[in-house]
Amino acid sequence: MMYSDKVWDHFSNPRNVGEIADADGVGEVGNATCGDIMKIYLKIDKDIITDVKFKTFGCGAAIATSSMATEMIKGKPVSEALKLTNKAVVEALDGLPPVKVHCSVLAEQAIKQALADYYRRNGIDPTPIIGELPDPEACHVH
Repeated sequence: MMYSDKVWDHFSNPRNVGEIADADGVGEVGNATCGDIMKIYLKIDKDIITDVKFKTFGCGAAIATSSMATEMIKGKPVSEALKLTNKAVVEALDGLPPVKVHCSVLAEQAIKQALADYYRRNGIDPTPIIGELPDPEACHVH
């Protein structure tokens, strides 16, 4: 499988690894088929994502997409993070093999789950803002 230099870089030197004990939002998604699990932690202050960390159990592409996705939303307003797409993550990594594109979908969904958690913790229904999210317990991404 051919990976871009950026994928190798984010896999070899992942950014934002870890957890945030007092996170304002936490999202976890998994894919039962390949066994990848991603957990994203957000720290949000005045609607800006001041810190973001991730823990990913999975293949190199899963780690690389988690790393790149967190880099893309760090320091950004929540409204911008809501617009992050898996396609943007793949493009930022200079592409992924087709069989690994699902990893970028997981990264997008983990961030959206964390943002939904943030809204719920603040007494706001996330559905009108984020839309219907797949059940994180269902563990399916296609």
